[in-house]
Formats: sequence, C-alpha cells, structure tokens
Amino acid sequence: MEDKRILYVSSEVVPYLAENEVSLMSYDVPKMINDQGGQIRIFMPRYGNINERRHQLHEVIRLSGMNLVVNDMDMPLIIKVASIPKERIQVYFIDNDEYFKRKATFADEDGTLYPDNDERSIFFAKGVVETVKKLNWVPDIIHVHGWMAAMLPIYMKHFYKDEALFADTKIVTSVYGQSFDGTLDNEMIKKVAFDDVPESDIKHLAEPNYENILKASIAHSDAVIIASENVSDDMVKFVEASGKPFLPYVPKDKFAEEYTNFYKNQVL
Repeated sequence: MEDKRILYVSSEVVPYLAENEVSLMSYDVPKMINDQGGQIRIFMPRYGNINERRHQLHEVIRLSGMNLVVNDMDMPLIIKVASIPKERIQVYFIDNDEYFKRKATFADEDGTLYPDNDERSIFFAKGVVETVKKLNWVPDIIHVHGWMAAMLPIYMKHFYKDEALFADTKIVTSVYGQSFDGTLDNEMIKKVAFDDVPESDIKHLAEPNYENILKASIAHSDAVIIASENVSDDMVKFVEASGKPFLPYVPKDKFAEEYTNFYKNQVL
C-alpha cells in the first residue's frame, strides 16, 4: 500500500474514546496501512467527553469557519486536530457547539439516544468532505466505520458527485454488530432528501434503525467489509445480495493481510 492515500472516517477511535469493536479497528486498520507506507488521515466527531487537554487537541483556524447547511439551518464548522502518540498519525475532529458539546457520544445518561443524532451524522459527513476539499488531499479509498459515519457514502454519491477531486475515489464501508436499539428521528429521510438526494435511493432511511442506516451506507459504497462476528444474518445476506465486492469476517490476528489484499485486489 506504499503511497496509497486512505481516508478513515469513524464514529469512534481509540485512544480518544473507550475501547470497542469500532474504536479499536478504527485505530488498528489505519496504523497497519501507515506502517506499510500508505498515507492516511483519520476523521471523527469531537464529542464533549473527549479530553482536549489530555489528548492535546487544537483548533485549525485555516480549516474552521465555514457554515454547513443541515435541514435548512446554518451550522458553524470547527476543525480540531491531534496526533496519536508514537504513531505519527493525525486525527481530525469535526466539531460544532450545538451538536458535539454535550458530555457523551450518542445517548444521554439514561441511555436515551440524542434526538438530533440524524443531524449530527449529516453534519459529520459534510464536515469531513468539506475539510478534505480544503486540504486538497485526494484519497484513493475512503473507509467508513460506525453508524455515525454512515451518511458519508450517500453524500459522496449524490451531494458531492460532481466534485472532480473525488472522481476516482472508492468507498468501503465496514459493518459491525448492532450498536443501538430503536430509531433515529423519523424525519431523517426528509433531512437527507433536502440535499437533493432522491428519496427512492435512501428508502432504508424511512425507518432509520441501526441496520437500515448501514444498509443505506452499503448501497452507496463500492465495497464492504464484515468487521464483526456479531453482524446479523439479515445484514450478511444484504451484503451478499448487494453484488458489491465484500470481505467476510476475519479474526483480529489475520485482518492485516486480508484487509490489504482486499484493498489491492477488490477496491483499487
């Protein structure tokens, strides 16, 4: 993977958040490619429970300052950056006081999902793409991890479809086991459609539960990785029926070789 550019977009990444399947793989996969001589960037939301002082986050003024429109509302974009110690890996954080200041990730202290999680995911997707455009950094692959990042393939294939910068970029979505119950806001499909995305192309978002959000992401990706043993049979069947190149689940001790071969032989 020498000199290949891979953009990792994730809901969660260690060491900034607690360890789980998504956050660990969102660190391990980029590190693997970085060790192989690939060029990588990682993007994640700047949740309020990330300790900025401990992790030495700082705002990048030249990248911040633009407004993103979410459901006809202007929302200011703030970009922060940090480096993972010892790895020389930069992580960019998408921030906005309205969406990401609260001191938790996806749910309140009672476990209730935040009512604006759908808008947060839209803002995150747009924020990533707009920042990469400002960086003028052309990724060969965008690899998406976690449901908060799942809107990115949809926006890449519709809202940003005419961006010459991404003409040759391929999108890979990793699928993990279910990470929340219930649904996001039932108006989510209308909020995405507001950005000139045909509702017929995002019909899964009519009931925006975890699996349907992932199905919408898969439908707009170029390839898929089953990243967990805990993916439901229904989701596996959906991936298989999609006709897209996909990598079945591989154990942690074998993922490096398998992911590298998948990138080289099925995606690039």
